[in-house]
Amino acid sequence: MPATPTDRPADRLGRPVKRRGAARVVIVADDTVLLQGDTDPGVPGSRFWQTPGGGIDPEETPLSAAIREVYEETGLVVAARDVRGPVGTRVVAHGYSDRILLQHETFYLLRAERFDPVPAALTAREAERRVETRWFPLDALPVNTWPAELATIAAWDGGAMLALGNVEESTVPVHEPPSPAP
Repeated sequence: MPATPTDRPADRLGRPVKRRGAARVVIVADDTVLLQGDTDPGVPGSRFWQTPGGGIDPEETPLSAAIREVYEETGLVVAARDVRGPVGTRVVAHGYSDRILLQHETFYLLRAERFDPVPAALTAREAERRVETRWFPLDALPVNTWPAELATIAAWDGGAMLALGNVEESTVPVHEPPSPAP
């Protein structure tokens, strides 16, 4: 996606900063949730888990982007009528070794039969970073699961949309840590 006028050229570490809208889908089958294990190639041994999803293209709505991302990342074809939500929104800062991604995320919920996910159309960057995709019990999520409110989103009953706030999820923090006291 091309840079927008709101993008900053780089942070204090020289990482380019990109702003975008994004859609994420929490896929639940019985008491399990589908997560994707990703890594930051610039941070050896890093691992974080997240729900399928990604950037919203200019011609897309958040819902159409969510449906497209589910297909690209899992191979599952879903209809708009099967996707619930929007469940909630948040603004997230993702700090990686090579970039900072600031995104306004819209979350959706999909209850499905358990299936074997197979990527259908990953970008080269996604393929480089994606380690695995697998199902986890909702009551036993792995360390570094993003978003931290995943169980709350999965339990959404169709009521009011959740306000998930402003958060940071990073392998290399976006904000400088506080200076030590003198």
